[in-house]
Amino acid sequence: MTAPSKNGTITDGKNPDGTFAPGNKIGAGRPPGSRNSASKAIEAMLDGEAEAITRVAIEKALEGDMVAIRLVFERVCPAPKSRRVNVTLPDTSDADGIEKAHAAVIQAVALGEISPDEGTALAGMLEARRKAIETLELEARLTRLEASRQN
Repeated sequence: MTAPSKNGTITDGKNPDGTFAPGNKIGAGRPPGSRNSASKAIEAMLDGEAEAITRVAIEKALEGDMVAIRLVFERVCPAPKSRRVNVTLPDTSDADGIEKAHAAVIQAVALGEISPDEGTALAGMLEARRKAIETLELEARLTRLEASRQN
């Protein structure tokens, strides 16, 4: 497909609005799973040597080399990512429910059922939910006001 781009020139493979058309190979970007040449070069150098290098790092760690110890621990038992949190929350379909859910999260943190970081993450999700509800309510009110002005 030939279409004018945003600057008025004719460009193959673009939509009239200047975006790339589906199936366009020019603007497709890097294929999924492809890797840059530096990563490929490093892998080629390490090919077959990873076991020996790992053994040396472990030996150095056993000798007390703190850098090697940290490296081994980062690879063997990395810092935990977020975990699943079980907190019973009330219905959050309205502002009252959001307020009650915030109270439940604070209570769970206070009782030690979840960590403060987990509580903060949950509170952030609840705040995003509150904003979404607020936006929907404002849109509905605006629609009603516009409809009443037209009558």
